Amino acid sequence: MTAVGLPGVSTRRSSLDLVLRARELGIVLALALLVAVTAISNPRFLSAQSIRDILLGTAILAVLAVGQAVVVITRNIDLSVGSVLGLSAFTVGTLLRDNPGLPVVVALLAGAAVGGACGTVNGVLVRYGNVPALVVTLGTLYVVRGITYFWAGGQQINADELPSGFLDFGNATLLGVPFLVLIAVVVLVVTGLVLRNYRAGRELYAMGSSPQAAELAGIPVGRRTVLAFLVSGALAGLAGVLFAARFGTIDAAAGTGYELNVVAAVVVGGVAVFGGSGSVWGAALGALLLTTIGSALAVLEINQFWQQAIVGGLILLAIGADRLVAARVAATLKKRGSHVS
Repeated sequence: MTAVGLPGVSTRRSSLDLVLRARELGIVLALALLVAVTAISNPRFLSAQSIRDILLGTAILAVLAVGQAVVVITRNIDLSVGSVLGLSAFTVGTLLRDNPGLPVVVALLAGAAVGGACGTVNGVLVRYGNVPALVVTLGTLYVVRGITYFWAGGQQINADELPSGFLDFGNATLLGVPFLVLIAVVVLVVTGLVLRNYRAGRELYAMGSSPQAAELAGIPVGRRTVLAFLVSGALAGLAGVLFAARFGTIDAAAGTGYELNVVAAVVVGGVAVFGGSGSVWGAALGALLLTTIGSALAVLEINQFWQQAIVGGLILLAIGADRLVAARVAATLKKRGSHVS
């Protein structure tokens, strides 16, 4: 079934997918070039500790980016993910501090539940309140952050207050691969398979391609919109637990500023900001690229200001590329339609 049977969507998606796959290949080539140049300048960049730090940083950003990609595919956006990460991290940190024997699995589920609740609120306000996602999630970004600051009361949770088992989880490995990275890979693979192979996933693409046509085709747009935001929130909550496990020290500012990098990872990774195309695989590659850029700038002793400038520039380039591709695809479809008639 092609894009749940919506007319014209299949042709548009096939044309866009070719370009998006080319962009993903471009990210891989850019990564290879960046790593090579940085390693030549400073061989320590390829040390075991440096690679480990890059992978751990990518794991948290990639989990956030996967959830964001699900929302952006539906032609929406979630700017609250950084604040949700912070609330989840502080919630789980408090829970573990007061209940040292709590299993790590329960902590992961608790974080995802906190994030899922926030995501559900976003989805309900966007869909049933008929308020643009940009406005809703910008508002909940500040609301959730304010709740966290009020709860924390200026205090922070230190590593010595958390159970050793939880901190060990943040540093543990399996066959040399950190657990946090393995969790991110599982999230990526499961989400990617659902979006590609299951009807619910294909319906999200159809909604992003044409919300009106999706409704006419009988797709439950309301429920799917809430589901997309729930997934984004739950993964942001999960990322909060990974954040707490990695850094140990948690305060109300945890996750501040993650929004820009998450959106950049998704857009640079080929998920069209106007919805209907892209993949979580590309979003994960975008997360890896941005994390590597940050590490490379530090190794090369370049002012970190340039990281923000580069991220902003990449977003503008990606949006420009999306508009150019969309215009060309629309022109191609119009030409084909004129030939048919």
